[in-house]
Order: sequence, then structure tokens, then C-alpha cells
Amino acid sequence: MMLMTKEIEKKLPAIGTHSDTIAQDVPIIAKFFAPWSNWTWYVTEGTKDGDDWRFFGMVHGNEKELGSFMLSELENVNGPIGLKIERDRGYTGTLSEVL
Repeated sequence: MMLMTKEIEKKLPAIGTHSDTIAQDVPIIAKFFAPWSNWTWYVTEGTKDGDDWRFFGMVHGNEKELGSFMLSELENVNGPIGLKIERDRGYTGTLSEVL
């Protein structure tokens, strides 16, 4: 499964766009998850970084935190029996729902 699509790219605001926006108004553009664990990445912004993408959003893992992460990092994760990070194709929500 492709994590980054042209549709996501068209919707994705640049990093810093929502710096003065309250969380309930910040849309989540993409949700990525590790099907073998509780790790989830909620993307709210992104900027092209060479051949890669730098995303900003909420990460749920050992802790919940706002931060940046790279598309290539997600694509290179290998889980048990070859599982990969997946994209939730139907997810919609706002940042305030995942804080």
C-alpha cells in the first residue's frame, strides 16, 4: 500500500500552517498505523524534503506527542512476518479528537 498519494499531497498544508489554529479546527489529513502494535501517526501538515516528505502531527506510541516524522521512516518499518505501516483510507477527524 502506498502511504503517500497524490490526493493526500493536494490536501496537505505546509508545516507551520496551523501554528495559530485551535486543535478542534485542525483537520487530520492522513492516519498511518502499525497493525501489530498501538503506534499511530496522525498527519496534519507536511512539506516536501528532497525526495522525501516531512510530516507534522500527533504520534501515539509509548506516549502521545506532537512532532515531525519522515515518510521514509514509516516506509522502512518492518514488523512481524513482514508487516508494514498502513494507511487508514477512510479516516477523518481533527487534531482535538486525538490529543
